[in-house]
Amino acid sequence: MLDKSGGIAFRVLLPAVLLGLLLAAARPGHASQPPVPLANTYQQGIGLKGYWVSEKFDGVRAYWDGQRFLSRNGNIYEAPNWFVEGFPSIPLDGELWMGRQRFAELSGAVRKRIPVDREWRDIQFHAFDLPASGPFHERYGQLKALVESTDSRYLKLVEQEPATSHSALMVRLDKLVAEGGEGLMLKRRGSRYEAGRSDDLLKVKTFEDAEAVVVEHLDGKGRLQGMMGALRVELPSGRRFRIGTGFSDELRARPPAPGTRITFKYYGLTATGLPRFASFLRVRNDEPELSGQRP
Repeated sequence: MLDKSGGIAFRVLLPAVLLGLLLAAARPGHASQPPVPLANTYQQGIGLKGYWVSEKFDGVRAYWDGQRFLSRNGNIYEAPNWFVEGFPSIPLDGELWMGRQRFAELSGAVRKRIPVDREWRDIQFHAFDLPASGPFHERYGQLKALVESTDSRYLKLVEQEPATSHSALMVRLDKLVAEGGEGLMLKRRGSRYEAGRSDDLLKVKTFEDAEAVVVEHLDGKGRLQGMMGALRVELPSGRRFRIGTGFSDELRARPPAPGTRITFKYYGLTATGLPRFASFLRVRNDEPELSGQRP
């Protein structure tokens, strides 16, 4: 809701401002975990009426609390001062993004305690929600007005449009993937900004993905003699299984250490409930290496 001057209504944004002040008061280098919404996975048959669709950016989820970027665990991404100049002093939810298929490069840049200017020049913050009261379609209107009034080339709005049918969604998904994109996101237009995983937010991809922790390196054979042949990993449920595909030779020579969190892709579940055709996707190292105030 806009006031007569075109600004964002104070009564709507007050909860977001208070939340930002509480986060800013936290101890240096770490804050409370931001209460962000998390996505479930879209399945054919879910009614699309009332959903909006946007591109799923292969970036790093970041919560702008009005002063700094926070990870999902409450750690600080140390952005250069010039990068955040002109950013609004209220919370925004979004993604730090460097471009399609550049996650590893992006992750290496944003995790550094001392930011490197030349790396951050290629990064933008794509805002997709405004942590405030009201349904999403109202928050999105407020967010759009806010971004358009902000003089920063590093703050962008994630474009949304109504979803129509499953077939149209799949056509758009295939086109995006062919262009190097990761997938799509569906957001229920009437949803509230609430923490936790729900069908209010859905990811749409050509495959499913999940995270696991590396437990053990399994030796390679034949061409892979002397290198890692597979990883034994553990799911959050405690179940363990092997991942033997998706690795480059460079990664097989220097595999992720036990305890490392990785993302893998898969295509449904086996009869025993384990991921089918699991393949390594990436090391999920998107938390800052060190926390602390800027020097």
